[in-house]
Amino acid sequence: MLPRERTIENERLTLSEYACKACDSKGRAVYEPPCDFRTDFQRDRDRIIHCRAFRRLKHKTQVFLIPHSDHYRTRLTHTLEVSQISRTVAVALGLNEDLTEAIALGHDLGHTPFGHDGERVLNALMPQGFAHNRQSRRVVEFIEKEGKGLNLTAEVIDGIVGHTGRAELPKTHEGMVVRCCDKIAYINHDIEDAIRGGVICDNDLPENPIKVLGKTKSERITTLVRSLAENSGNTVKMDDVVQKAHDELREFMFERVYRAAPTVAEKDKAGYIIEYLYKYFYENPRKMPQLYLELAGRFDLPTAVGDFISGMTDDYAVDYFKNLCIPKGWTGAMKTDS
Repeated sequence: MLPRERTIENERLTLSEYACKACDSKGRAVYEPPCDFRTDFQRDRDRIIHCRAFRRLKHKTQVFLIPHSDHYRTRLTHTLEVSQISRTVAVALGLNEDLTEAIALGHDLGHTPFGHDGERVLNALMPQGFAHNRQSRRVVEFIEKEGKGLNLTAEVIDGIVGHTGRAELPKTHEGMVVRCCDKIAYINHDIEDAIRGGVICDNDLPENPIKVLGKTKSERITTLVRSLAENSGNTVKMDDVVQKAHDELREFMFERVYRAAPTVAEKDKAGYIIEYLYKYFYENPRKMPQLYLELAGRFDLPTAVGDFISGMTDDYAVDYFKNLCIPKGWTGAMKTDS
């Protein structure tokens, strides 16, 4: 029996009736012969980890723009924390850990520089709007591998698109786990970063959520994971008391951190950079790399410009803006009088 076949047999014997098993996948848009060693979901996970968009996440904002500290989260460390929490829940529920991990690792591949602030600006500028979950799908279908895409399975793409937003819920339990754990991760690690950054302190946290969930990040995540594990069945959910506390804590974070003056002080500048670059490349499309000119031909120019800008890291966007707008010192040879 090949390693892949052994994994498929183990899934059949051990996974829950609600799990999406590798043998039941709807497959890829373009057929590929199976791997001897890995299931299709395991191959998807590996393709995501090895792709360029995944590597760029280490230089994209989570909450704090271009932080001057090694310990604040980036979009990459957020992704890894979502993956770890999601896998824990998936195992507890008897779901497919490989599918869950692939969705979690790919869920933010389409995120813009400067986090949700960059996303909001592109959404206002682009005729078709912009959302990072839909852009993550474009990354894996049309942008990666020089426009060929990663050819992921339908279930992984479905989970990536459905990890956020109201209209596009995932069709698998694994996708719903990632959707829940994305919020669990960012709320709790952003609390830690906000305290480190002096935006809030421990005593500012609302009393009821802390009483229900716990005083520390570890306690809160454990409570939330336990609630999902003990209350999910044909749907993925927490009990009402924990869900209410979780929602209250999320509302507190939006009010006191995500929209707070210390975190928004530089966001107008970041938004201006995104807007300037969008208009510049829209008016000068041939300044974009060849891949994005080809995407403009396949789709349209606004979409291709959005593809290019959303793929930038924070530093790349700032440096490009500087090169366009900030005068450089004169380096020509000095002419002396004879």
